[in-house]
Amino acid sequence: TPPRRRWVIAIVAAVVVAAALSISIKLFQQYGQPEYAPQVRRYFDVTDSGVSVEFVVRKPADKVGTCVVRARSKDGAQVGLANVDAPLGDPVVVTYRLSTTARPFAIDVPRCDPKS
Repeated sequence: TPPRRRWVIAIVAAVVVAAALSISIKLFQQYGQPEYAPQVRRYFDVTDSGVSVEFVVRKPADKVGTCVVRARSKDGAQVGLANVDAPLGDPVVVTYRLSTTARPFAIDVPRCDPKS
């Protein structure tokens, strides 16, 4: 290969690597290491009209968070939804009784955000 073609290949490769690195950094800043990270520990006292949920939230200790708590039935339909406060501290354990329109099968806390 002529030397000129090698330089073109090297420059194109460097641009591709720089673009991939830039995209990776942007995605990490947007989605990596969330500041508010919820995790369901357990759910209990399941009835046709509700469920008790215990979850832990890692967040800045000096901020209050608001978490979405959701219940789904066996067929995947949403049967309960609530916004629940996570108090000051890190981590914090929250226990909440979620009212449902049918017997819940799966419980999750998809996200927590700073309380506005």
